[in-house]
Amino acid sequence: MDEQDRLAERFEAHRARLRAIAYRMLGSPSEADDAVQEAWLRLSRSGTGVENLGGWLTTVVARVCLNMLRSRGSRREEPLVGTPDVPGGARVPDPIVAPADGVGPEQESLLADGVGLALLVVLDTLSPAERLAFVLHDAFGLPFAEIAPIVGRSQAATRQLASRARRRIRGTNAVADADLAGQWEVVDAFRAASRDGDFAALLAVLDPDVVLRADYGAAGASRALRGARAVAGQALAFTRFAPFARPALVNGAPGTVTVPPGGDPLAVMGFTVARSRIVEIDILADPARLRRLDLAAVLDTRPPRL
Repeated sequence: MDEQDRLAERFEAHRARLRAIAYRMLGSPSEADDAVQEAWLRLSRSGTGVENLGGWLTTVVARVCLNMLRSRGSRREEPLVGTPDVPGGARVPDPIVAPADGVGPEQESLLADGVGLALLVVLDTLSPAERLAFVLHDAFGLPFAEIAPIVGRSQAATRQLASRARRRIRGTNAVADADLAGQWEVVDAFRAASRDGDFAALLAVLDPDVVLRADYGAAGASRALRGARAVAGQALAFTRFAPFARPALVNGAPGTVTVPPGGDPLAVMGFTVARSRIVEIDILADPARLRRLDLAAVLDTRPPRL
């Protein structure tokens, strides 16, 4: 084994952690892979002289993610259109989708510590520096002394970045029920009510303050809605697609992938269930971003019985 092979072997030992950091930073598995690949390219050019490889790679990935977030903002990507009681600005993240019977080991490493869509949506409302400070310190335990040089701030200022992010997350992030089977019961009831066009049954499973985010990208008007009646009405507007919704795990929580017979996936829908009611629904229906998702394991399963 030559030096480059040994270096690649050492790098692979850190890959899962680096991908987990990058996914929390970017909210996209494909972009996370791009960030990790860039770290490998920089390492391969630097040679084998790196002593603290884990720390060096974490810093490189963090800086790459920071630049990607800043570039995303400069491109002025279209945010969700808000309403008076649901601020716009966030986009629905690219989810990690798995068959309803469980996620694989690689997906588990990305989803450790409950990285649900609801958390990623809130992270997307933070500034890039706030997001990096929170992710590296609160999720991965890096000291502020190591984070400060990455964001170009003092330790005290970096601590304030993480503190502001923490307050925002605590104020808006819904805590899902721990019982996955119970969550499925609620989501299955929502699916049945949507399929049957039963407005009353939809209201019964929706929290009065439920929030729905639908991200269509350039294909249509993305929007955010709040309130059980508004969300139930939106669900009824798409009743014709309900029979084609296949159950799936979306970031480890109950969800669906809508695939018409012989067609391409139309949407991935993720649910947050708290107190036995649906409190958040996140819909990704952007065709360009759907094509980037790894849906093979879900699409290879049998369609749901109608």
